[in-house]
Amino acid sequence: MEVTVNFKNIKSSDKLKDYIEKKLNRVDKLFDKPTEARVVFSKEKEIRIVDINLIGSKLNIHVKETGKNMRPTIDLAVDKLKSQLKKLREKIYDHRTQRKPREEVVENEIVEE
Repeated sequence: MEVTVNFKNIKSSDKLKDYIEKKLNRVDKLFDKPTEARVVFSKEKEIRIVDINLIGSKLNIHVKETGKNMRPTIDLAVDKLKSQLKKLREKIYDHRTQRKPREEVVENEIVEE
């Protein structure tokens, strides 16, 4: 996974970059195809904001989380991201399993005529 990290109103930190990359690489196992993650860390007054955009083939997920400290906020954002990905995978799997095999469809049409 390619991770792009930007900082707004905050000093850039290699520790935060490494931390978010480590967290997102764990999430990367949920994908079949390569994806890109765009992460923006920002600060407004005393509030820290983590904004994650996940972009891939047939995939576009946006997560935004706020908090007082950056690391717990990152953890919450990644947890939200995981839950959205699991939900999306279940949705895709459910659509695939609801299809009837072609043979059954053809047999039903012949019998009805």
